[in-house]
Amino acid sequence: MIFTNRSKQKTMRSSNYSHTLSILAYCLILYALFFSSPHYFAFATSTTEADALLKWKASFQNQTQLQNLTSWSYYLPIKNSSVNSSSNPKAKASPCTWAGISCNAAGSVTNISLVNSGLQGTLRELSFLSFPNLEHLDLSINELSGAIPPQIGSLSKLSYLDLSNNHLSGGIPPEISLLRNLALLSLHNNKFSDTIPKEIGNLKSLVELSLSYNQLNGSIPSSLGDLKNLTQLFLSSNNLSGTIPKEIGNMISLESLQLSTNYLTGSIPPSFGNLKKLKVLYSFTNKLSGPIPSEIGNLKSLVDLALYENQLTGSIPTSLCDLRNLTGLYLHTNKLSGTIPREIGNLKSLVVLELSDNQLNGTIPTSVADFRNLTIFYLHTNQLSGSIPKDIGNMKSIKLLSLFNNQLNGSIPTSLGNLRNLTFLNLASNKLSGTIPTVIGNLISMVNLRLDFNNLSGSIPTSFRKLGNLQFLYLTENKLSGSIPEDIEFFARLSVLQLANNQFVGYLPQNLCQGGSLVNVSVANNHFIGPIPRSLKTCSSSFRLRLDGNQLTGNISQDFGVYPNLSYINLSQNKFYGEISKNWGQFPQLTSLLIAGNNLSGSIPPQLGNGTQIHELDLSSNHLVGTIPKEFERLTSLVKLMLDGNKLSGPVPSELGSLTSLEYLDLSTNKFNESIPIILGDLLKLHYLNLSNNKFGKGIPFQLGKLDDVTILDLSHNSLEGSIPSEISNMESLEKLNLSFNNLSGFIPTSLENMPGLLYVDISHNELEGPLPNNDAFQDAPLEALQGNKGLCSNVGALQHCNMDNSKEDKKMVFVALFSLLAAVLLLSALFTIVFVVYRKKKHQYQETNSISEVVSFSILNFDGKSVYEEIIKATEEFDPKYCIGKGGHGTVYKANLSTDNIVAVKKLHPHCNEEKNLKKEFLNEIRALTEIRHRNINCEALWFLFASMALILGV
Repeated sequence: MIFTNRSKQKTMRSSNYSHTLSILAYCLILYALFFSSPHYFAFATSTTEADALLKWKASFQNQTQLQNLTSWSYYLPIKNSSVNSSSNPKAKASPCTWAGISCNAAGSVTNISLVNSGLQGTLRELSFLSFPNLEHLDLSINELSGAIPPQIGSLSKLSYLDLSNNHLSGGIPPEISLLRNLALLSLHNNKFSDTIPKEIGNLKSLVELSLSYNQLNGSIPSSLGDLKNLTQLFLSSNNLSGTIPKEIGNMISLESLQLSTNYLTGSIPPSFGNLKKLKVLYSFTNKLSGPIPSEIGNLKSLVDLALYENQLTGSIPTSLCDLRNLTGLYLHTNKLSGTIPREIGNLKSLVVLELSDNQLNGTIPTSVADFRNLTIFYLHTNQLSGSIPKDIGNMKSIKLLSLFNNQLNGSIPTSLGNLRNLTFLNLASNKLSGTIPTVIGNLISMVNLRLDFNNLSGSIPTSFRKLGNLQFLYLTENKLSGSIPEDIEFFARLSVLQLANNQFVGYLPQNLCQGGSLVNVSVANNHFIGPIPRSLKTCSSSFRLRLDGNQLTGNISQDFGVYPNLSYINLSQNKFYGEISKNWGQFPQLTSLLIAGNNLSGSIPPQLGNGTQIHELDLSSNHLVGTIPKEFERLTSLVKLMLDGNKLSGPVPSELGSLTSLEYLDLSTNKFNESIPIILGDLLKLHYLNLSNNKFGKGIPFQLGKLDDVTILDLSHNSLEGSIPSEISNMESLEKLNLSFNNLSGFIPTSLENMPGLLYVDISHNELEGPLPNNDAFQDAPLEALQGNKGLCSNVGALQHCNMDNSKEDKKMVFVALFSLLAAVLLLSALFTIVFVVYRKKKHQYQETNSISEVVSFSILNFDGKSVYEEIIKATEEFDPKYCIGKGGHGTVYKANLSTDNIVAVKKLHPHCNEEKNLKKEFLNEIRALTEIRHRNINCEALWFLFASMALILGV
């Protein structure tokens, strides 16, 4: 029994062990099957992708503000209540449920679309290797920056890549070319630089390539021609240069080609004619040259052709007129010449035609009347001539018509009255004549009407009252006459009214600004009379107002209000009276205040100094009195100041020196006194300075010489005295100088010869003397510009010649002086010899005869006048008075201590003008006297030989 029980126990233990092993083996098999299935790999991949996305999210600069990415979380709370939440509160979440993420059936990410999600970060932290199944990546319209990592080339299944409208920079990585399934590549509107990788040509599946609005440079790779499936190529708004590769013509599927706004050069390749599917061709704003290829006419599908803002030449190819589907033709701003093809009327589908800013000539083809769909027609700034086609009114859809700046003549066609949709008509700057057709009043949609700068005559049609939408009316520079229709005051929308330089008469409509929209009014240079319109006083919308050159009347201090927007006002050359209102200094935007040529009185209000924005102030030709306000020092923006032709007095305030922007200053014809302020020399931008017809005294400030830019300087009709400053020659730009009618004296500075730009001078009626400067402006000046002086002379022109005899006399004086000097040298040499002999006699009394004979003989035979003369000059220090020992009628005697220790007396003769003969006579008398003296220190024989030699030399 014991054996049996033990045996049973052993059998039971063995059975339990076998059962355990069986369960373990079964679990191992299940484990192996699970981890070897695709579901496991999908789960593992999903986990890797989630990790990559969360890591990328963590790198965002604004991750806490991204409300649409709140679903991006690694764990989600368990919703099943049967599960013990305390032991397993959260479970792993699949990224497939996250915002912007899509997965395939296996749970792997295939689509990341986060358009306009406010992402601020880089792509550096996005592990592209973690997304082996990604097919669609759209991160456009965010704030991503930095470069595109080269690892993007690992997205082998990617077919859609849009990173546009970010701040990405650097170069486009060549690794993008590894994305062989890519159909769309959009990188536009970033900051990419460097060149376009030629490897992009390997993307054979590419349908759309958009690289516009970057900073790409270099040339367009010819390899792009291999993209036979490409339908959209956008390279606009970069820094691309070089020529357009002809291989672009191989892209036979291309429908839109945009190369605009670069620096492309060369011609348009004729191979473009192969792009039969092309609908849009934009190459505008480049540097393309040469003619437009006629092959462009092969592009029958073309809808938009824009080649404007280049340097294209030649004529418009007639083949373009075969493009029957063309709706927009933009060829403006080139150098196209020749005539407009008459076949252009075949383009029935045209909506926009812009041929402006070229060199087209001839007439406007009558076929343009066939443009029934045309809304914009621009032919301005060419050389077109002839008349405007009379059937132009058939273009019933036209809204904008611009023919200005040509040479069109004839009258305005009445058919224009049929264009009921026309809002903009510009016929300015032509040679149109005749009257304005009354049918213009039928253009009820008209907003902007420009007929200025022509030869139109007659009056403004009363039918204009129907133009209720009119905002801009330009009739300037014609020959229009009559009065302005009263109905014009009801143009409630009128903003600009330009009627200047005509022959209008009568009164201005009193309610001109009743609509409150009037901004710019110019009725200058007509014959208007009466008061200014009452409504202008409260017309706060006014920005620019020109009433000058009429005969308007009224008290200027009462008829104008305060205009917060006024920038320019010109009331000159009218009959306004009264005093200048202090309100003019309160206009914050005022830059030009011109009230010249009226009957204004009183003084200039100091408050005018508050107009710190004023650039131009003209109060000339009135009756203003008093002084220039010191407050003008605040007008630091002032460029032109004209106060001439008034009765202003007192000194010119030194405060004007603060007007350092001043270029034009005219204070002439007033009563200013005292001296010209030296501070004017600091107004270094001046190019015009007129202080004439005043009472300025004292001298001309030499500081004016610092005004390098002054071209005209007029100081005439004053009381200026002293000499003309030599510093005037520093005014390098000076062309006209007027110093007439003053008290200037002395010589004209010779430095004025160094003014090659000087064209005109007037120095008449002064006290000037001496020669005129050797300058064309002085030498060619008329007599009336030089007369009335003390003693001006010139060797040219009508003035007295400078004294030539004086020159001869000077030469004679020089000759006499040289002759006398030579005589003195020889005489001194003789005297030296005499003294030397005397000295020798004293030293050797017992050998007197032989010694004297030998010395004299030796001295005469070895006489060197030049050496002796130099020795005497040195010994007497050039005949310094301190060596003088006596004076006579014809000379002075000096004591000279020679280098031989001999002391001699030297007589220096005084030469006198016109006494050459007397000099010779006195010289001979001196010789005769000395030879007749009997003295122990004088050897007469030696002296006679010496003087005879000197006389021979001198020719006596």
